[in-house]
Amino acid sequence: MSGDETIRLLLAEDQAMVREALAALLGLEGDIEVVAQVSRGDEVVDAAKAGSVDVALLDIEMPGMTGIEAAARLREALPGCRIVILTTFGRPGYLRRAMESGADAFLVKDAPAAQLADAVRRVLRGERVIDPVLAAAALAEGANPLTARERDVLAAAADGSVNADIAKRLHLSEGTVRNYLSMAIQKTQARNRAEAVRIAREKGWL
Repeated sequence: MSGDETIRLLLAEDQAMVREALAALLGLEGDIEVVAQVSRGDEVVDAAKAGSVDVALLDIEMPGMTGIEAAARLREALPGCRIVILTTFGRPGYLRRAMESGADAFLVKDAPAAQLADAVRRVLRGERVIDPVLAAAALAEGANPLTARERDVLAAAADGSVNADIAKRLHLSEGTVRNYLSMAIQKTQARNRAEAVRIAREKGWL
């Protein structure tokens, strides 16, 4: 991309007021044009393709699909599109998962608009941009102790489902579900599955 070209940006944020405010602020930058806006994670890939976007700015918490899941799909569908994850939740586990999904930047929503615009330009130059406070917290926190299967089972238990229902949903035996839940409770140092879900969510492991 040459220096005088406009950066084509997609905004994915489920709160209309926040999305419109971000679009207005970024639209004030002479080299950035918001060409697509979506309110759901499962609309990201199609909108990015249709708008030929250079950078996608994704919120984490969205209906249809999380920003982290959307980032992984987008990385696969449009490898050249740069991805910036923007979130209210400064959780270290989210940062690790965002980077694993192929995100190029991870910023919290209270960052100044100028910092966000700068991050958009920097990821296009091939840089990685990470909120320094979050980066330090992620290093201090260490890796997510839950395996992918333990996360799946714990997430399925979040709505209060019993083991039999979780087993059917995930095509596992009840005994396997019980073992995974037991390990998740142990690793989160929780007293029960509900507490394990809460702790895992707070740390961004789920």
